[in-house]
Amino acid sequence: MLINDNFLLENKYSEELYHDYSKNLPIIDYHNHLSPRHMAENKIFGNITNVWINGDHYKWRAMRTLGINEKFITGNASDKDKFLNWAKTVPYTMRNPLYHWTHLELARYFDVYDLLNEKSAESIWEITQEKLSSNEYSCRQLLKKVNAEVICTTEDPTDDLQYHQQLAESDLSIKISTAFRPDKAILISAENYKGYLEALGEVSGVEINSFSSLCEALRNRIQFFHDNGCRLSDHGLNQIYFESYTENETNVIFKKHLSGGILSNNEVLKFQSAVLVYLSETYHEFGWVQQFHLGALRNNNARMHRILGPDTGWDSIGDYPQAEKLSAFLNALDTKDKLTKTILYNLNPADNEVMATMIGNFNDGSIKGKVQWGSGWWFLDQKDGMTKQLNTLSNMGLISCFIGMLTDSRSFLSFPRHEYFRRLLCNLLGDEIQRGELPKEEIQWIGKIVQDISYYNAKAYFNF
Repeated sequence: MLINDNFLLENKYSEELYHDYSKNLPIIDYHNHLSPRHMAENKIFGNITNVWINGDHYKWRAMRTLGINEKFITGNASDKDKFLNWAKTVPYTMRNPLYHWTHLELARYFDVYDLLNEKSAESIWEITQEKLSSNEYSCRQLLKKVNAEVICTTEDPTDDLQYHQQLAESDLSIKISTAFRPDKAILISAENYKGYLEALGEVSGVEINSFSSLCEALRNRIQFFHDNGCRLSDHGLNQIYFESYTENETNVIFKKHLSGGILSNNEVLKFQSAVLVYLSETYHEFGWVQQFHLGALRNNNARMHRILGPDTGWDSIGDYPQAEKLSAFLNALDTKDKLTKTILYNLNPADNEVMATMIGNFNDGSIKGKVQWGSGWWFLDQKDGMTKQLNTLSNMGLISCFIGMLTDSRSFLSFPRHEYFRRLLCNLLGDEIQRGELPKEEIQWIGKIVQDISYYNAKAYFNF
């Protein structure tokens, strides 16, 4: 049986660390893209396609690679036919993390331990459909099944947070929070930026006609999010922008764009730098954590992006330079003592050592692990990627201060990725005890480090 008690645990020390110290700890998922509406309305999904395949571009990419027609992926095929085509794909995903995730998720949510393939697909469809049609498998119950304690979604500044407000007034024991994601306010050269400013101005009560009024609108929305319990921001950027600018330059650039002028690349970078610095200084004022997801090359396939839109599986790793501008940005904030708690995520594994050493430049002793290098993200949240991240952080920083795993997912069945991470962590440390590289007589201390990384460091860091 693939999924068993000691899956991925290769010796008795790994097993002890996982089962005695990590397995039963709650989950703090501090960054994901789950639907707050689904949680507020306690959605019942009805079948496994609705909760598991729809919206999951990891699965979609695998199915397309196998040659499955788009009709059975994002098209108008029935939910059952989409599931049957995913089941057909699964045996071909061996050595891709999807193979492990698929079977972990079937086991943890549905007590299904059979391997998913064309032969087993019909019976697994029936088992999961019956369960997912019941109240016991509603959206909130799925979160409770994995011992989730905190769930943090991601919303645009223009969001009215209606569903978060409903959740705050509900009797749900799991804390549901959000992160402020202002990318659309930063990226001035993006299509329909002016239209976005109109929407932002409307919800903030500010007529946005200058850089200062843009900052006022963003601050109003930060205050609104803060009043509704938000304590995090998040940014998905190619790289950190940091070009020198003056207030006058920024206003000239902004008004030039509003009047229909074409901005030079340097003007775009100056403006984006100014917005980013303003936001970060404001996060510091409000005591928020800021997150930066860096390095994705998005929407590569123009034809399919035109047909299906963004976030449908046409993104990849970019090779942008990161170190110099990131250092200058963090240093500018730190110089004014306005660098808030910060988490950096890289998508290009070539930047691992850059991130691991960069955080050490700005951990000033004021807070444990003030600047963090986040867990393996997107294409790197798999066995090899997470292990490399753990090893690099160990070699160049203090893994004991690490705040651990998150899902960054749109799926309510993705939370066994925390278990996957914890098993890899315990096996990594258990293997070194077995080899005599860590002292077996200190296994209780090593167990404490495992507990901190699995749960307690994040609990203290975010102070939810």
